[in-house]
Amino acid sequence: METLVTLKVSIVLHPLKMIMDVKDRIKQKAEELFRRLGIRSVTMDEIASQLSISKKTIYLYYADKDEIVDAVISDIIDHNQESCNHDRSVATNAIHEVFLTMEMIKEMFQDMNPSILHDLERNHPGSFQKFLHYKYKYIYQVMKDNLERGIHEELYRKELKIDIIAKLRLETMMLSFNQEVFPKAKYNVLDVEQQLIEHYLFGIASLKGHKLILKYQQERKKV
Repeated sequence: METLVTLKVSIVLHPLKMIMDVKDRIKQKAEELFRRLGIRSVTMDEIASQLSISKKTIYLYYADKDEIVDAVISDIIDHNQESCNHDRSVATNAIHEVFLTMEMIKEMFQDMNPSILHDLERNHPGSFQKFLHYKYKYIYQVMKDNLERGIHEELYRKELKIDIIAKLRLETMMLSFNQEVFPKAKYNVLDVEQQLIEHYLFGIASLKGHKLILKYQQERKKV
């Protein structure tokens, strides 16, 4: 009886697994193309061609491009939040936490087309609102917590106005994607973002914190 039940479950689950595999492949390929080319320039035909499947097959799993974009953005947010939570849990101090975040940003930004946020805001407002909620709720709280931790550890200046500084950093966080300020023909997104983070860190650090920043910088250069 147990063998028969197991067989029946297997028969039910196998098609479901195949469906999820195809759906995930579509989402993963779309994310790869969005990162490299930007969202606007990637068509359903391009995704289908890259996967060697028909466009009709894609529509079996996603109603339209907007639904694919939303699935991709949701995955990116979930992955980033998971990575951020891990970094916060293993960081030995507030500055170490920021340097771990730099590594996460390096992984996230190194192959990302700077137009992706503009495309998202202009053409996929629902997904853009999801990103804004993540930014102004989750990331804002992470930044406030880090500032409070750094002040408690005497690595950040105690006179900092935490709310103001957290919002300042929040608004400069995506400045590297602004094509009017940092056009991609002249600037690398990752280089700009690293400069912004280091400028922020040195601005909030105490003398004790400055020494630690320099130490971590030297360690990064050795890697």
